[in-house]
Amino acid sequence: MNAAPIGVRVPRDVVRASGPDARTFLQGQCTQDVASLAVGASAWAMVLEPSGRLVSFLRVTRTGEDDLLLDLDAGCAEQLVTRLQRFKLRTLCDLTPEEGWSLLAVRGPGADGVATPPGMLRVAASWPSGDAVDLLGVDPVLPAGVLEGSSDDLARLRIREGVPAMGAELGEDTIPAEGGAWLMGVAVSFTKGCYTGQELVARVDARGSNTPHRLRRLRSVEGGFRAEHVGAALFVGDRAVGRVGTTVDGEPVALAVVHRSVEVGDLVRVDGGAAAGCTAVAEDAEPVRAAG
Repeated sequence: MNAAPIGVRVPRDVVRASGPDARTFLQGQCTQDVASLAVGASAWAMVLEPSGRLVSFLRVTRTGEDDLLLDLDAGCAEQLVTRLQRFKLRTLCDLTPEEGWSLLAVRGPGADGVATPPGMLRVAASWPSGDAVDLLGVDPVLPAGVLEGSSDDLARLRIREGVPAMGAELGEDTIPAEGGAWLMGVAVSFTKGCYTGQELVARVDARGSNTPHRLRRLRSVEGGFRAEHVGAALFVGDRAVGRVGTTVDGEPVALAVVHRSVEVGDLVRVDGGAAAGCTAVAEDAEPVRAAG
């Protein structure tokens, strides 16, 4: 393990929500308690369809009295703005996509103590291990004492910590609880008022989060996964039970979304298509704790 934290540059979309009704409007559209955020604070949230299906997984940062930044995966801003505009009736809240922003994801022991470079916005990552902070801005620079990392490094950590991502484990058909305990813990408030899509979230929670699909970690029993396995179908016998979400070429573990019938310890077959498939054992997606 590196003695210093790593910093990984991640493309990121940013949308600014501003105006006297901005917080009230977002409070009614997000799963998180946006209204209680202090200036300078941030929190993960989801925006849902009225059916309760996922539209966006994002972070909300309050930068002023009536000014908030929404940051989310690159390429997802248009879908978010379109969804929010549908519900913005007689509301004084402007939704403005910002250009040129990106993210520096700082991960590893000591990440919380890293200094924030001038011009950067420090936002909460809230990863299970706690060894994480995100720096948001235009052309983010590596802080002193942080080593340059790669997208594969970040993917390895996501798999290890059980952190899902849009376009991988999360998509438009996702029910929020299918994203796992971490997602629900950091992105959903069960004490705030009503929001769009709340009915399904509350109903699933009341029934013990027994969703049709679950986030699982897969461990290959015959060599490592390949990059081509991303999105590959998973089978038990001839029955399709899910798909692979995140892999790193050559690594023995992956994140996947599988049917609830697949229990920890079950074997699943990865359909490799043109690439060679493999067999993997299903594991809990809870964070893997380092020895010692």
